[in-house]
Amino acid sequence: MTHQQLPLDLRLRDSSRFETFHAGSNGLAVAAVQAVARPLAEAGRAERQVYLHGGAGSGKTHLLQAACHEAFSRGQRCGYLPLAEFEARDPAAVLEALDQLDLLVLDDLQAVAGHPGWERALFGLINRVRDRAGRLVLAARAGPDGIGCRLPDLVSRLAWGPVFRLEQPDEAGIRTILQQRAAQRGLTLGTAVADYLLRHESRDLDRLLRLLDRLDLAALAEQRRLTVPFVRAQLRRLSIADGD
Repeated sequence: MTHQQLPLDLRLRDSSRFETFHAGSNGLAVAAVQAVARPLAEAGRAERQVYLHGGAGSGKTHLLQAACHEAFSRGQRCGYLPLAEFEARDPAAVLEALDQLDLLVLDDLQAVAGHPGWERALFGLINRVRDRAGRLVLAARAGPDGIGCRLPDLVSRLAWGPVFRLEQPDEAGIRTILQQRAAQRGLTLGTAVADYLLRHESRDLDRLLRLLDRLDLAALAEQRRLTVPFVRAQLRRLSIADGD
């Protein structure tokens, strides 16, 4: 799969930028990914590979896509590959020519860990990227030795650069992220409404962001602002529609 087959505008969310990421306690990880996203001539002696891990909602995918946006803006050849979408495919075909990119970003490594064909293909790909002085940003739900790889050499390759565990945002961080996402959509999410969502919904950030998307559509359709009564009514409707 060539770079031309991974067009940035089809795979990357426009909102996934470094400036829209709430770093919280993950400042060192963000700085490391920013450095890898820059061309080596600009980054100086920065690391050429970073591995991120953390649970759902920790921001892994946001940072990976932000790295691609940054590299692309600097004229670099880059590609973002969410491996969970390709685990049933032939790894040789999926990974073909990706070693030619300046920056290669691989998400959901745990999806293909434990599959011998995928592990051998990834081992070879990482070696080729490094040999060409390319850069890598990798992500999974657990660290290199915790995703179920059977090939020890692959585990060592995944840990060639710094490994960061992303911490989940606290309540204040989640509120800030929700309000930033709402602002990007042209909405005002007041503190009272954000606190209502945090009290009555799961603290899973991915779930909350999907919910905000649905509230945005409802507010647009009814030409309403996001108030507590409006959100309460929409949550009741969504609960009924989802069969909760």
